[in-house]
Amino acid sequence: MRKLFIVLAVLLIAILVAACGAATPAPAPTAAPATEAPAEPTEAPAEPAGDGSIWVLLPDSASSARWETDDRRFFEQAFEAAGVEYNIVNAEGDARTQQTQAEQAITAGAKVILLVNLDSGSAAAIIANARDAGVKVVDYDRLTIEGPGADVYVSFDNVRVGATMGEVLEPLIDAQDDPQVVLLNGGPTDNNSTLFREGYVSIAQPHFDDGSWTLVDDQWVPNWDNQEALVLFEQILTANPDITAVFAANDGLGNAVISAFKNAGISPAEAGIPISGQDATVGGMQNVLAGDQAMSVYKPIKAEAEAAAAVAIALLKGESLDSMTGGLTLSNGTNDIPFIALTPIGVTKDNIAETVIADGFRTWEEICVGDFEQYCPADR
Repeated sequence: MRKLFIVLAVLLIAILVAACGAATPAPAPTAAPATEAPAEPTEAPAEPAGDGSIWVLLPDSASSARWETDDRRFFEQAFEAAGVEYNIVNAEGDARTQQTQAEQAITAGAKVILLVNLDSGSAAAIIANARDAGVKVVDYDRLTIEGPGADVYVSFDNVRVGATMGEVLEPLIDAQDDPQVVLLNGGPTDNNSTLFREGYVSIAQPHFDDGSWTLVDDQWVPNWDNQEALVLFEQILTANPDITAVFAANDGLGNAVISAFKNAGISPAEAGIPISGQDATVGGMQNVLAGDQAMSVYKPIKAEAEAAAAVAIALLKGESLDSMTGGLTLSNGTNDIPFIALTPIGVTKDNIAETVIADGFRTWEEICVGDFEQYCPADR
């Protein structure tokens, strides 16, 4: 009996071990998701202070070469030096694309959007969406004049930009026997265009009023489109072949005016026709040296981009902007927006070396190429 009991005990243990071995496969599939990842987290993980990125929304690459050749590189340098995460995109003139880019920025976790708007309507929508998402917006170079406005505005004193054009061209036009003047303004949806025009008209209007200058035409160029400017000015010139001066709102429009004159067999340099410009682009500097363009307005873009980058980084870190703005504000029509204003500089052939060249904004090597080399100093 004792032996029989031992045999039965051994058999019972063997059966139990076999049963345990049969229970060791992986848990049923339905149980795995519940133990590995909850379907709906009850709370998002907290983010450390300063987390997030800065997105820069550039407007296009056609209206001015500055956006891609200058602003982009200066932003890259500033953000990389600060060690912050950033992304720079370009809407290439499409307002809907810019709105989509802003939405992508918010979805990607941007905490600051640095915006160069294409028009105030679409920009106001971008700002509203950003504000709903807790994202700060810096208006860069162009002020959004619809809606409550951005958190801060960084630009030049744009009325002063236009006035600088007027101050350089005024004595040149006064020296003419019968001044016939055209105003070729920027894009009508860009508030800056209005401010530039306000600046040069402040110089020109007294002359129009007293009859010493004749206002031949006053036109706006949709989207700052240089090709449209060429067609438009050719039409103006055909109707008024005796034009003697042109206030062109930037270098691209100035170059279109020069091309239209030359297509009509007229050299602005030889005919003494002063033409203004803005942005101190390579092409603008070449035209200034050649005498076909009287001047350009140099807006130290490096300083502007660095100021905007500093503002964006401060907003990213939750820091006050009071020391940066000094309490200066500018109304967008609804609210007073904190404003960081920089000072523009008029550039002629006489001070290129002391301004854009000395600052490293332009180089003789990029300007003095091909036919333009003959206009450059020998000791450069």
